[in-house]
Amino acid sequence: MGRENKRFLEYCRIPLRRAIRVNRFKISCDECVSRLEEEGFVLKSIPWNKWGFWVEDKGDVALGNTPEHFLGYFYVQEASSMIPALVLGAKEEETVLDVCAAPGSKTTQMAEMMENTGLVVANDTNISRIKALRYNLDKGGVVNTIVTRMDGAKLNRSGIEFDRVLVDAPCSCEGTVRKDWKVLSHWSEPLIFNLSRLQKHIVLNASQCLKSGGVLVYSTCTLAPEENEGVVSYLLDKVKGLRVEKVKLDGLKTREGILEWQGARFNEDVRDCARIYPQDNDSEGFFVAKIKKE
Repeated sequence: MGRENKRFLEYCRIPLRRAIRVNRFKISCDECVSRLEEEGFVLKSIPWNKWGFWVEDKGDVALGNTPEHFLGYFYVQEASSMIPALVLGAKEEETVLDVCAAPGSKTTQMAEMMENTGLVVANDTNISRIKALRYNLDKGGVVNTIVTRMDGAKLNRSGIEFDRVLVDAPCSCEGTVRKDWKVLSHWSEPLIFNLSRLQKHIVLNASQCLKSGGVLVYSTCTLAPEENEGVVSYLLDKVKGLRVEKVKLDGLKTREGILEWQGARFNEDVRDCARIYPQDNDSEGFFVAKIKKE
């Protein structure tokens, strides 16, 4: 076993650090940090997001039981989960489609980036998850978002085009083992193949909701190439006029996309996708692709 593989396995065994994103609608970063530190928490800034912090419990009160949490001053969100919205780069007055939105971590993050202007369409199919999504939108003070319940593979039938589209796809969750080892009890190759087919349908239809010159971000919290590079390669081969742009965030270490896996050769452009391994940023495993429509 190589040194890099050993480091990967070592980090997979280390419990994941908890992280939060400060809600800029309700409180300043400095004030939120100060309040939590007074309650005994130790905060460390996340390099790629000035509103994000790793949090270590030191006091008697659990993070989820603090007044600041109940008031919506911060959102508990894993550090890697903050990356897709930052890469998508939604701006004020734009229209954004969040295809698989619940429970709302990235939806609320994008709304904050847009200063509650423009429009975010937050879509999901699971009614119980939609309830959590609505709760988090209300709690966070988000007012520029509407919630829909549609099949992600049929969204293109609306005929509406968006400036930016986020597809944070349902996946096998391999990258989340540091948070919960139980995900491996559900893991299987048939699961990966089934999810890959679903992801291809979703991202293909989502791309048809994108304006010319628009940006689509495809992300997962898994490391399986069938669900990552394989899906992006499928999209590039099916839809002309799309190109992958490199993911660049200050303070974030990424790896290139894989061009070949188990005999399958992917589109050369997937090299510019970003793989995020646990040992590189002390985070979850993650995958992000930024796709521009010419």
